Amino acid sequence: MKTNTLKSLLFTILFIVSSVLFAQSSISGTVKDNLGYPLTGVNILIQNSSKGTLTDFDGKFTIDNIEDGDYNVEFSYVGYKKQVIAVSISGNFILDVTLQEDLMALDQVVITGSGNPRKKMESSVAITTMGSKQIEEQAPLSTADLLQSIPGFLVETSGGETGNNLFARGIPTAGAYEYVQFQEDGLPVFEDGALQFANIDNFQRVDETVKRLEAIKGGTASIYASGAPGGIINFISKTGQNEFKGTTKLTVGDYGLLRTDFNLGGAIVEDKLFYNIGGFYRVDDGIRNPGFKANNGGQVKLNMTYKFDKGYARINYKNLNDRTIFYQSTPFIKNGDKVEAYPGFDANYGTFANIEQTKLNVPQGGGGFFKADLEDGIHPKTNAIGGEFKYDISDIISVKNSFKSTDIDLDYNAIFAAAWMGGVTSQSDYANGLGIASGDAVFTYNNGGDVLPSDRNLKRVDFWNIKKQMNNFVNNLTFNFNWDKINLNVGYYYSNWKSNQNWNWSSFLTSVEDEGRLVNLVDSNTGTEYTYHGISGISWLQRESQIKGTLNAIFVDTEIEASDDLTLNFGFRYDDDKYSGAGDHGTWGNNIGVLPNNTADNGVNILTGNYVYWDYDVSELSYTAAANYKFNDDMALYTRYSKGFRSPIEEAFYIAIESGQGNAALEDLEPTKVNQTELGFKYSSEKFALFANLFYMKLDNVTYQDIGVGGVSERKFANVKNTGLELEAIVKLGKFNTTFNGTIQNPEYSGYEGSQAILNGNLARRISKFYYNIRPNYNITEHINVYAKYSYFGKKYNDIENTFELPSYGVVNAGASYRINNLRFGLDASNLFNTIGLTEGDGNAPADGDVFLGRSILGRTVRLSVAINF
Repeated sequence: MKTNTLKSLLFTILFIVSSVLFAQSSISGTVKDNLGYPLTGVNILIQNSSKGTLTDFDGKFTIDNIEDGDYNVEFSYVGYKKQVIAVSISGNFILDVTLQEDLMALDQVVITGSGNPRKKMESSVAITTMGSKQIEEQAPLSTADLLQSIPGFLVETSGGETGNNLFARGIPTAGAYEYVQFQEDGLPVFEDGALQFANIDNFQRVDETVKRLEAIKGGTASIYASGAPGGIINFISKTGQNEFKGTTKLTVGDYGLLRTDFNLGGAIVEDKLFYNIGGFYRVDDGIRNPGFKANNGGQVKLNMTYKFDKGYARINYKNLNDRTIFYQSTPFIKNGDKVEAYPGFDANYGTFANIEQTKLNVPQGGGGFFKADLEDGIHPKTNAIGGEFKYDISDIISVKNSFKSTDIDLDYNAIFAAAWMGGVTSQSDYANGLGIASGDAVFTYNNGGDVLPSDRNLKRVDFWNIKKQMNNFVNNLTFNFNWDKINLNVGYYYSNWKSNQNWNWSSFLTSVEDEGRLVNLVDSNTGTEYTYHGISGISWLQRESQIKGTLNAIFVDTEIEASDDLTLNFGFRYDDDKYSGAGDHGTWGNNIGVLPNNTADNGVNILTGNYVYWDYDVSELSYTAAANYKFNDDMALYTRYSKGFRSPIEEAFYIAIESGQGNAALEDLEPTKVNQTELGFKYSSEKFALFANLFYMKLDNVTYQDIGVGGVSERKFANVKNTGLELEAIVKLGKFNTTFNGTIQNPEYSGYEGSQAILNGNLARRISKFYYNIRPNYNITEHINVYAKYSYFGKKYNDIENTFELPSYGVVNAGASYRINNLRFGLDASNLFNTIGLTEGDGNAPADGDVFLGRSILGRTVRLSVAINF
């Protein structure tokens, strides 16, 4: 009896002692925004521990098995200010939290263009960031479409999903992405983003794997990238975490669109080994429908991360296999200061590309046939594999090395209708131009043989096929030294890239009408044929060439905390870059004699195997200095000066081959020098945020290297001065929210002498002085949001002489979304009112009433999407 009583007493004592010594409690609650709406996916972490969780779809969270004591609980969520709350936990602790929206993500830490990641408020660079939620809300039709929301970047989107152009801070170019660098996770998608017919957006897609976008304009871009003084655009990928998370999304559209996206991420070993995998597949008819599947393909991306006590190691892989159509010039009529559609040719949905051009099969001079398929469109097959390693050597020193190997097989097929190929002509004018009497010219449709209606006009268009094999290996090694008040980043950058290409271009004769058709022409008097199955010129241009680049650069970037409020930044980069190449331009005007009594084979360009070689070296020093002063946590001012450069683009080097002179033809070719001075202001409050950046740029030796009449390279040089203001602003009034971004600038030519001095002061071609986006949205309820977006692009000139004016235009997009638990339904309409907006003209300035060629934005389209987060 006594024994049992003693045992019970001992058990009770042990229970009480263990309860006191090993008490386990919990913390739970709800996280909401300032409107009282629950926030899903908020990251909650008990600092200095491994315990944490995410809020569920109702904003609720629970962390169990916490020992009693005092803790700091951290709440972080993209787009909201981080909040740390001190708590004393004993038992089941309830904590409800309201997060304040970070209107312009000025509290967000940015990593692009910096050796010491800092909050945007503390950084002395003009940087725009967009998280995955903001990207989803923008509902971009393409990568270029997304970039239109970044001030300082004038982006043309008339080419379709790919093949578009970006002009950074008023720097005029022949197109592509010439003065910026596209990056994925801090390394270039491909080293040079402006290779011939290899615009960098051909190889970059926006899908659910993108965690956020960081875009620097000017600033430190010249220190952290070679040849990118205009900026860096960095797409940062999602990586795994302890909790399994995923997204799947289905999108359909009124142009035959069916697209599915997915992303999955989680842990293989908790706290140690993480994975993320995602991608998309898409097929559609094209907004300008050519009569076949215009866009078809997708990509897969994955990464794995291993974390250890003093760092991490990560591997990345991307496979892109996607076909996209490229849209070029179509006909318009000038009516005063406006542009009208050409009768019978839809300005918003028409294209010269059509199904009759999908099989190119033309005889060659050496026998056999050259075959290509327009349905393949711009078709890159990309494989990129890379890795990243970071290790803390000590409390002060850390090392990081990143590398990537990229292989691209690009088959480029597109229809071009440039003005130098000939304008829209009547049948009689076309016949007379060939010396055929009007009554003897017989025009028939190639498919069916019917005679053309007498009022049906004609246009020469070209099928351009370019095959490119590209590869790039890049390695970036940095050492970071973090002392009390000084952070020093020292690095060595290496890049080795090569591009082999073959061109074969042929001409078609086509009718000018919606769903145009190929046309044949025969002289009924002589029996001479002027076309071969609608082809008027067989292989009139061929090129075979190679370009290689080897870049070696060292860079240093230093940040000094001069005081609690003042931060100084100094940096430099020294590039020692070498380029070389070879090519065969062939012989012109050969009659290969394979088509009896037919002129289509009379002007063939034949490669001879006679290669011309060239090489070119660039050694340049880039540098920058800046200061950032924080008045308080919500307001800062910065100033920066930077000097950078851009090496000549591929088409500039081709003159060595085209002329047959090799290096002698490159003697006057110099890199473009870019000097920038910036003054920036940042402010953020609960209801209003502003990011303003005033800049002055001076550019020396800006080169234009476009393809002109007869496939000959254009060769022009100029200096440009530009003063501009970039603005980003957000106003939030309860359930109503408005975002604005815009650019005011004045890029003018300078430095012309002699007879060309008259050009000084002219506006740089294809650059608007003023453009902006304004996007109001309203939360009708906790679940329903509606928005509208108005984009305005001021007038610009298509030529250096400023005689060919492209009128201003505005575009309206609109949509709505419905969120319930883990579901989101979206409805998005682009170019709601079918605006005609010319991004580019072609040829000489048209007179009033004239027909001319140009490129307009795409017509109205509507998309419906449903996304599930789990």
